[in-house]
Amino acid sequence: MRDRRGANTLSLSLEIDLLRSFAVIADVRALSRAASRIGRTQSALSQQMKRLEEIVDQPLFQRTGRGVVLTEPGERLLIHAQRILRLHDEAMADLCGKGLSGSVRFGCPDDYAAVFLPALLRQFSSQHPQAIVEVVCGPTPRLLEQLKKRAVDLAMISLPEGDANDDIIRREQLVWIGYPGMDSAHFDPLPLALSDPDTLDHMAACEALQRAGRAYRIAYASSSLSGLTALVRSGQAFAVMTETAVPPDLRVLNADSGLPPLPTVGISLKFLRERPSLLTAAFAEHIRLMLPLL
Repeated sequence: MRDRRGANTLSLSLEIDLLRSFAVIADVRALSRAASRIGRTQSALSQQMKRLEEIVDQPLFQRTGRGVVLTEPGERLLIHAQRILRLHDEAMADLCGKGLSGSVRFGCPDDYAAVFLPALLRQFSSQHPQAIVEVVCGPTPRLLEQLKKRAVDLAMISLPEGDANDDIIRREQLVWIGYPGMDSAHFDPLPLALSDPDTLDHMAACEALQRAGRAYRIAYASSSLSGLTALVRSGQAFAVMTETAVPPDLRVLNADSGLPPLPTVGISLKFLRERPSLLTAAFAEHIRLMLPLL
């Protein structure tokens, strides 16, 4: 294979820095977000990707109105890049003694797990390949119970909108969701599929409807996110969840739906111990750094 200048591309090499930047762009699908995560300017990142495309003599990205998507050669390179980066980081951790080992038990709500966990775990694993993160999913009240039982070391929890906690990492908007074609005005009382009664989404939905004087009934209550979304997909009920976690086949009900506005929730971390292990502290710091960028 020859590049545009006629040089033999086999004499070139896939540089680790280029592959790492490429993998981040492939993960977030936007140059601006990738630049913030990596700590480079968007212009510098574009130059890196131009250099990488020259090396492989293939277009790796296609620009769209919502960011970038990988081309077919880009998808193939991503498989190799992830393997190369994993082996590189394992070698550096082993030889330099920088990687942490052991296990951390991490509690996470279902909706955050579906949206944030894949990227968080993948990136942390690349930095600490010998570390094991054991994940327990459940709504915030159940995770707080798990902390009291010493069943988890660290939990990602939701806090109400007015909470004065200074350790809010990110805020998420609660939204009403329904199946496409469902009109909330056609239901009286309004059927709801909500999480456990002591969760923020359940309480926010009931309080908002009560203030608006709208009749409702709890058609289904469960701590299972998949159970709630299944009932919404059946067209039997409406639900409340964080906007980021709404599945693409379900519809966010806007203000013109006639349903009252909902508050935001804050995302924070809570430790089992005042002085957590090095691994637990490292994972928590990783979440604090990466979660706002996802």
